[in-house]
Amino acid sequence: MNATDTREVWLRGPLPDMPVLLQPVAHALLQAREEINALMADFPGELLWEKPAGLASPGFHLQHLTGVLDRLFTYARGEMLTDDQLKALKAEGQPAETSLGVQELVGLFNEQVDKALTQLRTTDEQTLTEVRGVGRAQIPSTVLGLLFHSAEHTMRHLGQLLVTVRVLTGNMQ
Repeated sequence: MNATDTREVWLRGPLPDMPVLLQPVAHALLQAREEINALMADFPGELLWEKPAGLASPGFHLQHLTGVLDRLFTYARGEMLTDDQLKALKAEGQPAETSLGVQELVGLFNEQVDKALTQLRTTDEQTLTEVRGVGRAQIPSTVLGLLFHSAEHTMRHLGQLLVTVRVLTGNMQ
């Protein structure tokens, strides 16, 4: 990949060592990472927990993006959430629960994307239709369903974050 390539990630070609059927998930996560890093590069920290018109704050979106990837990939491995993951879920959107700033939250998201990509690379495509339980109720999904939803959910929150940041900063470009 050329560092100056401005095409969307999916148009840059296949990712090395990524299972063919999981390329779209990886492309979406990498696209989200690029856009979030660019969007939040100069975002003022004092606006991190602002909720314009009652929208979720940028801080919530950054925490939630990280947490959702962690939780959905945990379920895709066939594991239950740990106490730490449940505690993090409860703390999403609660500014008093974190002293992390914008760049620290973006950094945690970047780390979670790296972990997700590693898991995608090691996922056996033969397991994609295996049933996995979600949550305490063990609602049935599949490995592919969870991985696809992680990408879709990430892009949904990226869009919401984009709008919220632009409203807060007055940057409507």
